Amino acid sequence: MHYRKFGSTGMFVSELCLGTMTFGGSDGIWGQIGNLEQQDVDGIVGAALDAGINFIDTANVYANGRSEMLTGQALKNLKVPRENVVVATKVFGESGTRGVNSRGLSRYHILDSVKQSLQRLQLDHLDLYQVHGFDPATPIEETLEALDTLVRHGHVRYIGVSNWAAWQIAKALGISQRLGLARFESLQAYYTIAGRDLERELVPMLKSEGVGLMVWSPLAGGLLSGKYGRDTQAESGSRRVSFDFPPVDRDRAYDCVDAMRAIAQTRNVSVAQVALAWLLHQEVVTTVIIGAKRLDQLHDNVGATQLRLSGEELAMLDRVSALPAEYPGWMLERQGGVRRDQLKAAAERTLTTER
Repeated sequence: MHYRKFGSTGMFVSELCLGTMTFGGSDGIWGQIGNLEQQDVDGIVGAALDAGINFIDTANVYANGRSEMLTGQALKNLKVPRENVVVATKVFGESGTRGVNSRGLSRYHILDSVKQSLQRLQLDHLDLYQVHGFDPATPIEETLEALDTLVRHGHVRYIGVSNWAAWQIAKALGISQRLGLARFESLQAYYTIAGRDLERELVPMLKSEGVGLMVWSPLAGGLLSGKYGRDTQAESGSRRVSFDFPPVDRDRAYDCVDAMRAIAQTRNVSVAQVALAWLLHQEVVTTVIIGAKRLDQLHDNVGATQLRLSGEELAMLDRVSALPAEYPGWMLERQGGVRRDQLKAAAERTLTTER
């Protein structure tokens, strides 16, 4: 397991992060995602920590708060030293009561929610507190000031954002700098070899501003697991599985699966490991969030950290998964090419001189 610097902070996190959406679901969407109870949760968390994962991600809405409860109890049952694990959760959606103010990113909701999350997790502080979505009803300044209060009071170490547009994050970073507030150190976003949309605007912004990237749904809801292809139907019991979330261009996805399957067969690894390894080869990625219902799924995903794709394999995967050109991207690429070549040449000359 390798460890990567988290955003612009001095904290390091494992390149894989344990996601907890499979913990505690009973009915509805959460029951479909996973219904692991305490004994199985303890086993998954313990195996993840044994594999070198030091990062756990949950949210107040997962299984209506039960995911946080089971995660916190697992850390207690396993007697995990607090300094050995980085715990992240989120705020935005409803959990617990259903009052008119029990949602969003108002100061009212944030200050209430953090107390509830800390209680469910049985912790005295959160290492990362993330806003789970964009709230059009609350000024960004109000949200950032509330989060900064939590940091200054020691309830939260760092703050992050999930599912925001590049312009929204850039605006928030500017507000934080102007007002001297804690800034977003990470973005949690959807990214797969079959869904590279964030490369258009979000990736350049992340690189420019030194914000880390946490990847959710790295197998596109299971579509990239290798179990399914163009000529197979995904079934789960009597319920047909749909991959409408996250939305995926299936033709491009199956092209990717075909290419990854060839690599997997040559390397004697799973298709899922190839999909995860591709993400781990992307410079912008800080950590990839993996979830599991069974220990064998967890062990297979962890195996991706040992897979190093060759330059030829990466180039082939890049070709089959490439996004179609869109404006202004193609114009920026066209106009900036000469200047990028100048920068590259200057950097190479500097490196040669230093040697």
